[in-house]
Amino acid sequence: MDAFTAGLLQRIRATQSDLKQARETGDDFLVEVEQAELEDLQRLAAEHGVPVSVSVPAC
Repeated sequence: MDAFTAGLLQRIRATQSDLKQARETGDDFLVEVEQAELEDLQRLAAEHGVPVSVSVPAC
């Protein structure tokens, strides 16, 4: 795995974790921010052929 792929997957995992925490604390604004970030990262992964197997379902 190259550095780009590893870094991208790490950012996706961190964003998923942050999104989960935002949902658990009821921070609606942060949920929107993290959801948008996750969507951008998933789009970037798809554009570069990086498989993303784990995703956080939208509320």
